[in-house]
Amino acid sequence: MDGPTSRQSIEQQFARAQELGRWLTDDELAAEDEQESLRLAEAQKRKSLRTRLIVLTAVCVVLPPLWPLALALTLYLLFPNTSSRLFLAAGVGVILAVLAGLGLSVWLLIWLLSILF
Repeated sequence: MDGPTSRQSIEQQFARAQELGRWLTDDELAAEDEQESLRLAEAQKRKSLRTRLIVLTAVCVVLPPLWPLALALTLYLLFPNTSSRLFLAAGVGVILAVLAGLGLSVWLLIWLLSILF
C-alpha cells in the first residue's frame, strides 16, 4: 500500500462507516467518487469561466465604448444569480417591446392603407 494516503483513505472510510452505521458497498463508493469528480469538473469549469470573464471585463474597461458591457460583466461577476435573473427579465422585456412595436407598426400600416384606399 502507499502508506499515509491509503491509511487516510481507510480512516475516512471508517469514519464514514461509523456515521452511517455500516460499510459502503463498492457501487456506492464508485458513485461517490463519480459525484466528486463531476463536482470538481464543474468547479474547474466555473473557475475557468470566471477567469475569462475577468479578462473580458478588463478589456472592456480599457475601451470606453464598451463600458456598458464592462458594467454588466462586473455586475454578473459580483452577483451571478441576481444578475442572471435581471438579464433574463431585461431580455424578455426587450422581446416584448419589439413584438409590441411590430404589432403597432402593422396596425398603423393597415390603418394608413384603409385611409388611402
